[in-house]
Amino acid sequence: MTTRSPWTRIDSHALELTLGLALLLVGLFQALFPILGVTGPFPPIDTRNVRIDKAAEVPPLRSGGTTLQGTNDAELAVADPTLWDRVLLATPQIVHAALIIVILSILMRMAATFRTGDVFVPANIRRLYAIAVALLVTATAVPALDMITTEALISGTPLTNAVTSSYTLQTSTVILSILVAALAGAFGHGTRLRADTEGLV
Repeated sequence: MTTRSPWTRIDSHALELTLGLALLLVGLFQALFPILGVTGPFPPIDTRNVRIDKAAEVPPLRSGGTTLQGTNDAELAVADPTLWDRVLLATPQIVHAALIIVILSILMRMAATFRTGDVFVPANIRRLYAIAVALLVTATAVPALDMITTEALISGTPLTNAVTSSYTLQTSTVILSILVAALAGAFGHGTRLRADTEGLV
């Protein structure tokens, strides 16, 4: 006996289309365009939002270079960024986009199983755990990359003492990761129940 859900084929196609569109948009605007900005064809990322403890006065640099505008929430701007500067500025965004692409790709594979109306398959359990891990990496590694690259950008400049470079854990994403892992456990329980039911028939 196979457990069937009220999910229809039209629902499945609509979900896959939505996920596919999201995958395309993230791939283009959050990954490909920033990469092309690093390599040259597109305008590079040359700013980053940073935190400062208080209103800071930064002496002007002789050759333009790195500047800071704002108080508390400030914008770090790099005039005429070098290749290394572009890499530092774009890396957190590209890594974040790559993790989102991984999550969306896994969700698309899960959506394909909805067409049969049978979501309690072992592959979906593994996929949910993979999503939970990707979310946890997003919450922990991306803020670390942001902190490290910001430190590298301001190193050796008058901004070193003005910018507060700290690690900020994405708590909401960590909670979401835990919830997805719990959902994977529920899927595993559902799979075992289905197997037991089929064994009794």
